[in-house]
Amino acid sequence: MKQVKLGIIGIGNMGSGHCGNILNGLTPEIALTAVADLRESRRDWAKTALPRTAAIFNDGDSLIASGLCDAVLIATPHYDHPRLAMLAMEHGLHVMCEKPAGVYTKQVREMNEAAEKSGLVFGMMFNQRTNCIYRKMHEIVQSREYGEMKRMSWLITDWYRSQAYYNSGGWRATWDGEGGGVLLNQCPHNLDLLQWICGMPSRVRAFCHNGKWHDIEVEDDVTAYLEFPNGATGVFVTTTADAPGTNRLEITLEKAKLVAENDKLTLYELEISEREYCFQTTEGFQKPPCHEKEVVLDGANPQHVGVLNAFAGAVLRGEPLVADGAEGIHGLELSNAMHLSSWLEKPVEFPIDEDLFLEKLNALRASSVKKEAVQEITFDTANSYGSQVR
Repeated sequence: MKQVKLGIIGIGNMGSGHCGNILNGLTPEIALTAVADLRESRRDWAKTALPRTAAIFNDGDSLIASGLCDAVLIATPHYDHPRLAMLAMEHGLHVMCEKPAGVYTKQVREMNEAAEKSGLVFGMMFNQRTNCIYRKMHEIVQSREYGEMKRMSWLITDWYRSQAYYNSGGWRATWDGEGGGVLLNQCPHNLDLLQWICGMPSRVRAFCHNGKWHDIEVEDDVTAYLEFPNGATGVFVTTTADAPGTNRLEITLEKAKLVAENDKLTLYELEISEREYCFQTTEGFQKPPCHEKEVVLDGANPQHVGVLNAFAGAVLRGEPLVADGAEGIHGLELSNAMHLSSWLEKPVEFPIDEDLFLEKLNALRASSVKKEAVQEITFDTANSYGSQVR
C-alpha cells in the first residue's frame, strides 16, 4: 500500500500523541518519517520512543527542507502555524495544521491564499467534527428540516486547568507566546463547531476576563452574546476554572430543540412550528405539543485518527477532508471578535477590523512577560466528547 510520508513539527502533548497513533497502526496509509522540536528534551524523547527510521530535526524549517516527507503535521505554538504551513507549501508539501489556524485572521488569510495557489492538500485538525453528536447536529440544523435557528447557547465550562498546567510551559497563557487563553487554546474546536453547525454570527459583544482565576496574562473566563443574520441570538460561555463544569450545547429551531449533553443528543420535536402556532392558536399560555426523544446516532467518533486517515485519503486519492484548512479562519474570526469586543468594550460587527485587532494584540504582546516552565504535569486526555488536550 502506498503511504503518505509524514513529518510532525512539534512533538509536545499533541504531536507525541499523533506519533503514537501512527506507530500503533491506527493510520495505515501514513508513515512517520521525521519529527522536529525546538526543545532538546522532546528530541531526547524521540530518540528513545520513535523508530530509527524517523529522522529528528531541531526545527521545522530543517524538516521541511529535508526532502524526507510528502506532508507535514504542524503542532507547534500558535503563532508559528501559518508561517510553517506556507513554508511547507513552498516546498510542495501537503499540510495538516493543529488548531487554531493561527492567532489573527490577517495572517491566516495569507496562509489560505497560499494554500489555494499551491493546489496542495491543506487540512485542519478539527477532530470534533468526527463526533457523531456534532455531525448529526450539523446535519439537522443545516438541512432546515425544523426551520430556522432562533437561539443557541453553549455552556462549555469543563475545560478545567490548574495553575500547574499554566506553569508547565513558557509559552502558555501569555500574549506573546500563545496569543490568548481559553479562546485560543481550549475553545477553537467549540468555536469551529459553533460556526459549522449554526453559521457565522453578524455581531458579537463579549466580556473576556484576563487572569480572573489563575496567575496568567490572558483570558480564563469568557461570556459572549451573539447575533446572527437571520435574527437568531446566542450565548457562549467558557472558562478553565469551573469544577466539575458543564458541556451543554442547546439549539432552538422553529419546530424543535436540540440538546447535546452527557454524550447524548436529545430532540424535542414540536407537532407544529412555533411561528405558525404563535399566530394561529387561541390559547394564551399553552405551548405547542412536543415530543422528546433521544436521537439515534451512528456511534462513530474517530477523532484525530479519523482526521488523519481522511487526510491520507485526500493526498492519495483526492477524497474529502474532515475539515478543509481554509475553514480554520471562521472560528478564529469568532475568537478575534470576542477579544476585540472585550478590548473595545462594545459590540463588534463581522467581518472584523483585522488591522485594529492586530494593533491591539501587538500592544499586549509588547508588554507580555516571558516565563520559564517550572514543573512537569500529567495529562488526562479523557474529556467530554473526546476533546483534545492542549
